Amino acid sequence: MTETATIDVPSLAYEIAAWLRRHLEESGAERFVLGLSGGVDSATVCGLCSRAAGPERVLGAIMPSHSNPTDAEHAQLVAATFGVETVKIDLTPVTEAFLAAMPKTEGSDGESNTHAGEWRPEGRAKLAVANVRPRLRMTTLYYLANLRNGIVVGTGNKSEALIGYYTKYGDGGVDLLPILDLYKHEVRALARELGVPEPIITKAPSAGLWQGQTDEAEIGLTYDQLDDALAAIERGETSDLDAEVRDRILGMQRASEHKRQPVPSFRRRELSVPVPD
Repeated sequence: MTETATIDVPSLAYEIAAWLRRHLEESGAERFVLGLSGGVDSATVCGLCSRAAGPERVLGAIMPSHSNPTDAEHAQLVAATFGVETVKIDLTPVTEAFLAAMPKTEGSDGESNTHAGEWRPEGRAKLAVANVRPRLRMTTLYYLANLRNGIVVGTGNKSEALIGYYTKYGDGGVDLLPILDLYKHEVRALARELGVPEPIITKAPSAGLWQGQTDEAEIGLTYDQLDDALAAIERGETSDLDAEVRDRILGMQRASEHKRQPVPSFRRRELSVPVPD
């Protein structure tokens, strides 16, 4: 069972805000830039950034792409709660134009949802298309950061990072990761400390990859189950874990290890194979 009672949440909020403030000062940037998805992670990071530098030095980008309209409403609620500036960029036509330019290849079969104006891919294309959205959001955030002399703040948490539940060079492409060492239940506790509206804390987490998508359905576990299992694995106490849960998580960790490692780079000193005659 996840526990937050032992966490000194006010001190944690103070330490992360101080860490953010120090990095902003060292960077020479004027502001933090982050995506506001309407979820608890981005809301918590928004609150931390506002506390670190003041709301006038935080820019929140709302970037729908065939998204649930409620997400944008919740993002605006977060911005209003912390008094930060927002800019809304509808990435739907950008996404559609990108996909229209791509060749139809094996694995790209799907069907058109004319009511929603969305192409729903199947097979291997489903993940490829899903990853386009966070990568376009990353590009948008860096464009805004360049324009406004900002640094991009990520919203990834420990639960998702440890199983690779994020898009490489998408939501993983950022300058700072203030909640990367916090499990999801710890993020929720921090959100309440910061004053994030309760409906955002308790809503079903979703990366907004497609209509109706939820994180827990994709992962196959609730976040509480995931947090408990990850903490047990981290402690080396796996004997009481359900074998199916343990194997599922360890499999996700192995498959996503490349996301947590630096990009392999060739070094000439590693050359040990003789050139053939």
